[in-house]
Amino acid sequence: MQYHSMRSVLIAFGVAAMTIGGLQAKPITYKLPPETAKLKPGPNLDVAQANCSGCHSADYIQTQPEGPKFKKDFWTAEVNKMIKVYGAPIDEADVGKIVDYLTATY
Repeated sequence: MQYHSMRSVLIAFGVAAMTIGGLQAKPITYKLPPETAKLKPGPNLDVAQANCSGCHSADYIQTQPEGPKFKKDFWTAEVNKMIKVYGAPIDEADVGKIVDYLTATY
């Protein structure tokens, strides 16, 4: 296929894709249900609320495993996972406070 005919095919494909995509792009609106869970009171609650609540509900934290082996090391790994894997914008100065809160409270 020559350059000009290949270019024509690509342009036609691009125009068709934009036309089809444009016809399907409608804004979606929805209403979230009211929050039913709250973070438990504990040390550094304000830091945990400020850093965690923007990405997930308190329900998510409450569904994490409990027991003697799920303490500081577990919560440190969880907070670091939120930062490194999910891109949570948690300030380094807040990591220890969040871990302390989760360890003491959950």
